[in-house]
Amino acid sequence: MTTQRDYYEVLGVVRGADDAEIKKAYRRLAMKHHPDRNPDNKGAEAVFKECQEAYAVLSDPQKRAAYDQFGHAGVQNGGAPGGGGPFGAGGFADIFDNVFGDIFGGGGGRRAANQVYRGADVRYALDLSLEEAVFGTEARIRVPTLATCELCQGTGARAGSVPVTCPTCHGHGQVRMQQGFFSIQQTCPHCRGSGRAITQPCVECHGEGRARRTKTLSVTIPAGVDEGDQIRVSGQGDAGENGGPPGDLYVQVKLKPHALFHREQDDLHCKVPVRFGTVVLGGEIEIPSLDGRMTLKIPPETQTGKVFRVRGKGVKNVRTGHVGDLFCQITVETPVRLTRAQRELLEAFDASVREGGERHNPVEHSWLDKLRGFFEPRARSSGE
Repeated sequence: MTTQRDYYEVLGVVRGADDAEIKKAYRRLAMKHHPDRNPDNKGAEAVFKECQEAYAVLSDPQKRAAYDQFGHAGVQNGGAPGGGGPFGAGGFADIFDNVFGDIFGGGGGRRAANQVYRGADVRYALDLSLEEAVFGTEARIRVPTLATCELCQGTGARAGSVPVTCPTCHGHGQVRMQQGFFSIQQTCPHCRGSGRAITQPCVECHGEGRARRTKTLSVTIPAGVDEGDQIRVSGQGDAGENGGPPGDLYVQVKLKPHALFHREQDDLHCKVPVRFGTVVLGGEIEIPSLDGRMTLKIPPETQTGKVFRVRGKGVKNVRTGHVGDLFCQITVETPVRLTRAQRELLEAFDASVREGGERHNPVEHSWLDKLRGFFEPRARSSGE
């Protein structure tokens, strides 16, 4: 007669182990010694069955109490409540589903028939001008969504008919499929988990309960939004299933190119063309801002590319309230289509500037020195 091993020893846990430790030990051993992983290995099969029996007892509070008090005699021949040996009335399939249901889709959590489901969220790209994004606006948009079918009121059934219990899953919403040793529970392919079958589908939604509709909405765009920002409109997404709540609408901001400004976060940038005489002699120029026209003072001898910063003339951040700045970059405009008189004056001016040498064009002379320093070592190495 074969002596049965202690169930705690079989699972490799101490007598005071809690339920989580026992379940973890069983999962590890069951996966290791499962017959599908060890074909033609009788030893592994025997260990697997021994683990089944041990877990069937130690995972049940009443059976475990009887085993702790009376040993194997307390749980055999109906000694423990539930009868039918250590596996009780449910059998090993129920035990395996309880332990491995989260992995193999088993009976750890059956999907209820007619369960309601929230509708999907919908995203909409909204093109805004820079002014609309900076100052805010009220935008009217047309959004395609799935709406509850008005003809059948979401039932999916034709008028005068009603859904019936699904003949495949018998209203449970799921079906059990046997794959070798494993018993896998899946969503019913016929009713898609609803537990109902529609014999006469609605002519409008074809049994779906929802139909594609385009609705017009008015969306408030707060001042200061930027490229990529999202405005959430609660409850304006797709309709839910089986009476479930609708999803949300997310309006994503996309900025149109602007004729004058380029936005970088809270700052605005623009390029300002300035006449040659103004940058040489100095003066005042008119520049744009979102508040209107402004005057910018140009100091004498201003170089092209110079950037002037005008504080507080950028964008007010929609979240922090911080106001950015306006950056104006000067670009010198070269005169075109000169008259003969203008050309003669310019030639005389250029000659006088050349006579002044480095005094009038220090940047040019510095660059020429660097250029000579670049080419001279090459000329010496080539023997020129």
